[in-house]
Amino acid sequence: MAGGAVVNAGGGKDYPGKLTMFVLLACIVAATGGLIFGYDIGISGGVTSMNPFLQKFFPSVYHKEQEAEKNQSNQYCKFDSQLLTMFTSSLYLAALVSSFFAATVTRVAGRKWSMFGGGVTFLVGAALTGAAPNVLTLIFGRVLLGVGVGFANQSVPVYLSEMAPARLRGMLNIGFQLMITVGILAANLINYGTAKIRGGWGWRVSLSLAAVPAAIIAVGALFLPDTPNSLIDRGHTAHAKRMLRRVRGTDDVEEEYNDLVAASDESKTVAHPWRNILQRKYRPQLVMAVAIPAFQQLTGINVIMFYAPVLFKTLGFADDASLMSAVITGLVNVFATFVSVFTVDRLGRRKLFLQGGTQMLACQVVVGALIGAKFGFTGVAEIPKLYAAVVVLFICAYVAGFAWSWGPLGWLVPSEIFPLEIRSAGQSINVSVNMLCTFIIAQAFLPMLCKFKFILFFFFGAWVVVMTLFIAFFLPETKNVPIEEMVLVWKAHWYWGRFIRDEDVHVGADVEMPAANNAKLANI
Repeated sequence: MAGGAVVNAGGGKDYPGKLTMFVLLACIVAATGGLIFGYDIGISGGVTSMNPFLQKFFPSVYHKEQEAEKNQSNQYCKFDSQLLTMFTSSLYLAALVSSFFAATVTRVAGRKWSMFGGGVTFLVGAALTGAAPNVLTLIFGRVLLGVGVGFANQSVPVYLSEMAPARLRGMLNIGFQLMITVGILAANLINYGTAKIRGGWGWRVSLSLAAVPAAIIAVGALFLPDTPNSLIDRGHTAHAKRMLRRVRGTDDVEEEYNDLVAASDESKTVAHPWRNILQRKYRPQLVMAVAIPAFQQLTGINVIMFYAPVLFKTLGFADDASLMSAVITGLVNVFATFVSVFTVDRLGRRKLFLQGGTQMLACQVVVGALIGAKFGFTGVAEIPKLYAAVVVLFICAYVAGFAWSWGPLGWLVPSEIFPLEIRSAGQSINVSVNMLCTFIIAQAFLPMLCKFKFILFFFFGAWVVVMTLFIAFFLPETKNVPIEEMVLVWKAHWYWGRFIRDEDVHVGADVEMPAANNAKLANI
């Protein structure tokens, strides 16, 4: 492809270039930032199901669990402890706050240094939690882990979206979610092994090994190139042009470079991105930055991933069986994410969102019904192995639906829709809303399970109905559209177009919105 950009079917430019090995390796290294997030999601649920860990830090929970098993009392409430859930959810509160500081680092110093800072902070947090002598040190270490997660989650999706060619942006960006799932699976396998260590100190190994993914992203970030967008925005225009040629694998980058410079010049007229993101013309992006991460957590996925071993133990599984069930869901999560990797740029974001939402809803209804039929409202029952296996089967189908829809797309779509002038602020809102909702659900799940019993699954199922309808009506298709021309998609949308005036559409001089494309996008 030579001679400049052409207008693609999505209404934006298709710039010359290809997927180079340089870009692929850079995106793989950057995506490893997802390992720290995934490892923590998987590890926290596993260690909180280990009796030696509970005996040392949460003895009241341990005694309540033992009493419940001895007397076959209410299975729904045996893990209900605000202090125990604070161990898990304190990380996400810290990530929420740190994401705002990460926005400044990402914008001023570049995306790679935000990743580096996240990796180093996570490394320190891993050391503290692994060696923690008391609950205070344990939770302080969790806070440092949260700072690391906040920085990584703020910078990695933006980096991936800026480095990738538009037509492959979905595939490369989903590398972040893929690494999250690999981190979860690795944590589940490690928990399964460390739970068998004699002496009751296996949980320390589980928590300490968080240093491995932290070191990977911290060291990897030192070797990452800056994105052309970031270099231009920080005034390194000559370097940015050389980097763009290397990134695209062609010398024919003049048109894309000029569009990036134009976008950067416009962004510099915005003195207060946090204030400007509230302007009417950015209303579509702001709504998505709040709604999509909130909905991602309200799918109920973290109920499964945070507390998978705890949940399976509550369903009557033995200790090893509950950890093994968590490993199984972790494997499903990883392999199902590949479905999204290979289809997102062909099928588009909307189809995966809608199919995944439908599948998750059906599975939640079945799981809620099965648990309700066996435990009822008393929570007292023995669960046969075959019956439990059926529950696990539908939980795995639910995880698969999430893994190729709301899991990866919840990070991809918000990272690709913001213009440069509000990109750092927008991604910070995305991360902070995600972490806030994660914190609330992590803190509230065990008390809600105790109060609502099996109805909790129907509660999250109702939210899946709401979010699936939201996607159907309000999210336009964004596949194959360059980030700097995403405004064309919003302008053509049946609802969001009313918020964007003609003078708000600033794209390359030679790109017009053809009537056919405009009509096509209006029906998205």
